[in-house]
Amino acid sequence: MIKFGTDGWRAIIGESFTFENVRRVAYAHAKVLQRKGKNKVIVGYDNRFMSEHFALEVYKVFRTLGFECYLANKACTTPMVSFAVKYMGFDNGVMITASHNPPEYNGYKIKDYFGGSATPEFISEVEKEISEDIKPENFKPEYINIWGEYMREVKNRINMELLSQRDMLLVHDAMYGSALGTYSHILTGTKTSVINIRSYRDPLFGGHAPEPVEKHLQPLILKVRSLGADLGIANDGDGDRIALVDEKGNFVNSQLIYVLLLYHLLKNKGLRDGLVVKTVSTTYLADRICKAFGVELKEVAVGFKNINEVIIREKVLFGGEESGGYGIVDFLPERDGLFTGLNLLELIMLKDKPLSGIIEEIFKEYGEAYYKRVDLHAEEDKKERLKELIKNPPEKLGDFKVFKVNTLDGLKLIFEDDGWLLLRASGTEPLIRIYVEMPSQEKVDMVLREAVKLFE
Repeated sequence: MIKFGTDGWRAIIGESFTFENVRRVAYAHAKVLQRKGKNKVIVGYDNRFMSEHFALEVYKVFRTLGFECYLANKACTTPMVSFAVKYMGFDNGVMITASHNPPEYNGYKIKDYFGGSATPEFISEVEKEISEDIKPENFKPEYINIWGEYMREVKNRINMELLSQRDMLLVHDAMYGSALGTYSHILTGTKTSVINIRSYRDPLFGGHAPEPVEKHLQPLILKVRSLGADLGIANDGDGDRIALVDEKGNFVNSQLIYVLLLYHLLKNKGLRDGLVVKTVSTTYLADRICKAFGVELKEVAVGFKNINEVIIREKVLFGGEESGGYGIVDFLPERDGLFTGLNLLELIMLKDKPLSGIIEEIFKEYGEAYYKRVDLHAEEDKKERLKELIKNPPEKLGDFKVFKVNTLDGLKLIFEDDGWLLLRASGTEPLIRIYVEMPSQEKVDMVLREAVKLFE
């Protein structure tokens, strides 16, 4: 059975992710769009194994069914497909990608009329329609340059003069994904020099998942240190997520990126008219910063599609999540690694101090926060144990008394000092995720040890 997860359908190439099943999903998707009277679709793809061939198959299905359909003229990022839907007149978008999953996976993401991830209701309609295969006609592909159009709009929305005020050295790690070359292109002509690493197509992604987490970023960390660079930026396989390395070569976790971006948007760009949205796995510093600026904050379940549900119903300024995806909604109701990175470059230029100094300043103003996530392979006994814990949450974890329990998505135990532990099953991989945020690294380690014991 084909089931969509937190963001799209993902499966192992050659097992479930086959040409036949991709056609079945595209056919189901097309039937839902036909019922809604929608007829114009853009299809994009990343650098994964055979992504362009799967994308062509999707294109042929839509053309066979009478749709006006176009294919990206080269590998692109997921936000570029979202951009095409929002700004270039498309009713829906398909992105062939498995995002940050291991190399053996590929996937099918749907972008709805507003430019963001399709809602759970829309996905449910598609899943119900998945049945027979279709033999498409051999249409010649019609290509469109969404990469170039997207780049032009990004340049219009970033303060390029600000990025030319002083010399900066940036190392960009594309992790062999489809964000390769994006920073070099945008920053040509500014005083920011870009050194690119892992910036060619490798469908094996160097032998591990193209996920911008610390254990996969040693090449970036070493390059930043060896060059004395001001900043290192990494993007995941389809360019919708970001990771940072500061001027000392230290990994900056995704929670701090959320905080830096939120601070920049509220303080420096003066955004106030709307909500800020975070997922249940996102930092408590967001609550403190929003309170300081008088902006309402809403918490939702993990997955950017849940942020998008709020975006559809209400006016949202900014949404982001722990996994490294952040959306500045005025531009796109979608995670965008490049646009996020450029906004952070603006922040560094405005502050005229290194990234580590900006983080210290924020900690002094809003309090310190330290974070770690551990993933456990989800054997059946661990899944059952998680269900038991959700039904009967502990009142105490080691030395930490539980102040509040949140079961919005898994089990979140909130402690008296705002620190928290979240236990949840991944929506994209067979994993139990353990998230911890506390006001000191020592407390993070203590809570993590106790959390792992819960599954032993």
